[in-house]
Amino acid sequence: MDTGLEHAVAAFVNEVADALDGAALTLDHIEREKIGDQVMVEAFDLSAAFIDSDELHTDSELWAFIRAFAPHFYDELAHATPADVRAAGWIKDRRGLLTEPSELFETLCEADHRCRAGYTLRYYRRAMDIAHTVGSLDDYISRTELLAIERYRTMLLRRIDEVHDDDDDSTPPVTAGLPVPEAAAVGRGVTRTPATPATATGDLGPARSVDQLFAELDALIGLDGVKQEVKLVANLLRVQQLRKSRDLPVLDTSRHLVFTGNPGTGKTTVARLLAQLYRSLGVVERGHLVETDRTGLVAGYVGQTANLVRRRFDEAEEGVLFIDEAYSLSRRSENDFGQEAIDTIVKLMEDRRDSVVLIAAGYPTEMRDFLDSNPGLRSRFPKTIHFPDYSTAELMEIFGTMEEKSRYVADQAAREKLRTLLDSQIRDVGFGNGRLIRNLFEAAVANHASRVVDIPEPSDEVLTTLTIGDIPDEVGHAFFDAGAPDDGPGQNGPTG
Repeated sequence: MDTGLEHAVAAFVNEVADALDGAALTLDHIEREKIGDQVMVEAFDLSAAFIDSDELHTDSELWAFIRAFAPHFYDELAHATPADVRAAGWIKDRRGLLTEPSELFETLCEADHRCRAGYTLRYYRRAMDIAHTVGSLDDYISRTELLAIERYRTMLLRRIDEVHDDDDDSTPPVTAGLPVPEAAAVGRGVTRTPATPATATGDLGPARSVDQLFAELDALIGLDGVKQEVKLVANLLRVQQLRKSRDLPVLDTSRHLVFTGNPGTGKTTVARLLAQLYRSLGVVERGHLVETDRTGLVAGYVGQTANLVRRRFDEAEEGVLFIDEAYSLSRRSENDFGQEAIDTIVKLMEDRRDSVVLIAAGYPTEMRDFLDSNPGLRSRFPKTIHFPDYSTAELMEIFGTMEEKSRYVADQAAREKLRTLLDSQIRDVGFGNGRLIRNLFEAAVANHASRVVDIPEPSDEVLTTLTIGDIPDEVGHAFFDAGAPDDGPGQNGPTG
């Protein structure tokens, strides 16, 4: 008999009741003698709402619900069956409770605003435990349930941020301990040397919490759909962990992914964050990212390619292997060993499925051809995440983060010229995205340097202001660095 929901409810009631009791020292409208009942009703409503999120109300969910709450609602549930719960309507239409903060949570927000005691964070963590536990009650959790969990998480964290943003010196407690992310800028990524691991274990430090990594993901400019898909992957893994910890059957699913999109859309940055998420969730031990491409996988002589592929997998052991432009492996020509690399990859994906996660990246159409190049390849990549091109507004925002980091400021005329230039660019295959805006920024800085170098004793304003003449008149091939990593908005400054 699974007691997961009973434990999650008990932990929620104990911790949130203690938080509410503490809040009563600050708020005189809290009736302390009613705290226990209020918090139990809150747990009841939350559990019912998450069960209702997909409107299925399965027997396994309802039996767990009955076991968790029968001791507290004896008359209603002590002798109830799932059919009785359905007939009574205790679950139906409760999912609407997940769309806005509850009255009890708002009380904790009020107390946190006054004394910053972290009451809302305690509620948040225990509420998410209930959410994930409900998701683990069935053998398979639907996308609808995963979306409900993520929307609820986002809603609570947004409200917590609002509470703490009212204080001048506030840092939201969920992300406390994180350096202020520069992820809104365009990340440089790891320098790619095909035969060298991109990141060593010692470089990563202690594993960060899922919430900290989500905060860094959320700080990236744009990529809303990508962020959602990454969070759904993480939530699914969390639910599977809970089932495994309670000796429940776990659906055997592949964790390998395909990333599609133009260069400079953030694929490498997100892959690096995903590697750390996998580490925090216990999927891999190291959580490092090893980047490679065709040159790091294909040799020029018979028998060498398979060894080269195995070496890349060895480097990525207990981490993530990121293959950029993976489609180039399937472009056959005379004396080409790309197909040998693909066949070896397919075998190692299966042999090392518990120790290496593979992410293959490239243009959408070409990646479809890549997946068709081996009968076993497509089935080993259950999920594709598409990275869209950046809009002009998003590219302007990225340019602004580069300005801020480098202590430059573009005047209004320069910004208008840049916006017009970006608007004129066709978003087709090969559009540069993050690479484009990085190269435009670096070109503007170079033009600025040429302009001011001969000015005697220039003022600080002159040294830091980009004018209309500094912005290039057009996007030329000279601005592109074809060897730059395929990255986008990340933590460490401009990239391609």
